[in-house]
Amino acid sequence: MGALDGILANLLGGTAGSVGPQSSQSSLASILGSLGGGNQSQSANLLTVAMSMLQQNGGLSGVLDMFRQNGMAQHADSWVSTGANMPISGDQVQQVFGDQSMARVASQLGQSQGQAGSMMAQLLPELINHLTPQGQVPQNHQDLISKALGMLRSGMA
Repeated sequence: MGALDGILANLLGGTAGSVGPQSSQSSLASILGSLGGGNQSQSANLLTVAMSMLQQNGGLSGVLDMFRQNGMAQHADSWVSTGANMPISGDQVQQVFGDQSMARVASQLGQSQGQAGSMMAQLLPELINHLTPQGQVPQNHQDLISKALGMLRSGMA
């Protein structure tokens, strides 16, 4: 995926510890590639939208709390832990973020609200997992998100 791989590697380099960064990076890149139809620009747009959702909702801690408050604590905790990620549905994403937020996401992605919810349901758990490689939310998580968004928006991807 070229420059997008560079952004993912840069973020992993800043957060990775003993957890295998290559497998985490390839999983996230694989999901982005699949959802973006192999188009790097679409994949970068998906990542930008997902990172923006994190940023606009209090970073990793804020989004994880939103899922916990909506009865999905086990799901959220699994994404942070070093174990397997529990899946969620597009309807669950819609429930957590609300109609207005998902309408905005759908518009940004050029998809229906249902399709956008399904895409975010596939991407968010892996993205959160990717940003918490040591099984905990890093103290600088908001800086990591801001840095990634800056890189994405500056045209690196």
